[in-house]
Amino acid sequence: MITVIVEFKLPAPISEAEAKEVFLSTAPKYTVMQGLIRKYYFLSEDGSKGGGIYLWNTREDADRVYTDEWKAFIRGKYGSEPSLTYLACPVIVDNLSNEIIANT
Repeated sequence: MITVIVEFKLPAPISEAEAKEVFLSTAPKYTVMQGLIRKYYFLSEDGSKGGGIYLWNTREDADRVYTDEWKAFIRGKYGSEPSLTYLACPVIVDNLSNEIIANT
């Protein structure tokens, strides 16, 4: 599994309520992405940065999404270039399902 942290600056600070509205407008497109296990949207405490933390089955699954077209969508939606940080994710502790998941 792989975790990708996507972060972008917002043109002006927004509230959590505003972020929720904007993020809900894009959330449905992520429900059908092949290989995406989970996505967390986030907003910095001062409301100046937003982004997502994605858990993917594989790097290939992630790379199918983070294309030039996707980056253009982020620039158009949020007004800045996204930064991407890729992290290996060999073990997950999931307290909702009460399981520990490891790469096979």
